[in-house]
Amino acid sequence: MTHYQKEACGTDVNVPERRMNRQMASPRLGASVKSARERLGWSREALAYHSGLSWAAIAQIESGRRREVRVSSLVALASALGVSVDYLVGRAATASPGLLNHRVLSYGSDDAYLAAAVPFLLEGLAHDDCLMAVTTIAHIGVLRDALGSNARHVEFQDASEWYVSLLGAASGYRTFVQERFERGAPWIRIVGEPVWGGWSDDETAEWFRYEAMINLSFASSPATIVCTYDTRAMSESAIESAHRTHPHVASAGDVTASAAYQEPEDYLLSVGLS
Repeated sequence: MTHYQKEACGTDVNVPERRMNRQMASPRLGASVKSARERLGWSREALAYHSGLSWAAIAQIESGRRREVRVSSLVALASALGVSVDYLVGRAATASPGLLNHRVLSYGSDDAYLAAAVPFLLEGLAHDDCLMAVTTIAHIGVLRDALGSNARHVEFQDASEWYVSLLGAASGYRTFVQERFERGAPWIRIVGEPVWGGWSDDETAEWFRYEAMINLSFASSPATIVCTYDTRAMSESAIESAHRTHPHVASAGDVTASAAYQEPEDYLLSVGLS
């Protein structure tokens, strides 16, 4: 694990300062800053106060006279205005916030589970990502054994405690991703699996509505979430629903698009919102 990853995951180390580059101002930048400022009812002086930029700099940006803008200035403006840098510079990502990578992993044995989950976590370790596994006690044990000394870089959570309520589970994931990203993690990887068994049809339906909603509520999150499904404990119709609610299908050494995937809005309307 590098110094950068230790910092991102909470270990105290010093991260070298990085030189902030300049970038050419987008033709949309001035109009975007002005529009966002006026929606807040702010004057240029108010934006200068909240962003730390000078009134003159803001005037030059809004008028298009400033041809180069520091990245740090873009970040300061976006933070003050409550928008993204992508919005300010007019990137396509503004209208397509597709950072989240949401995968389904179906498995029929512990070996198949480990063949996909372990490389996924080790790849994240190599990329300085922050890692978490929310799964059964049994799978926490086999993951620890398979990862060896690398297991210390993974935060393990007991699924039976994590999934007491779906609202609490979603809130927990959101907090984990936000806190680790704010600490400096470039990306977050999560392996998640509830404790299956004895679920009613209504509980199963509620679960897959939750999975569909993850695609909406975490769309802009810098995270890859792999949801694992034991085919020995789940019905064929439940596995089909898993493929309908996950854009990507994971297997040992491969990730493909799910042919059965439905956009969250379409899926929720097809099954009923409640």
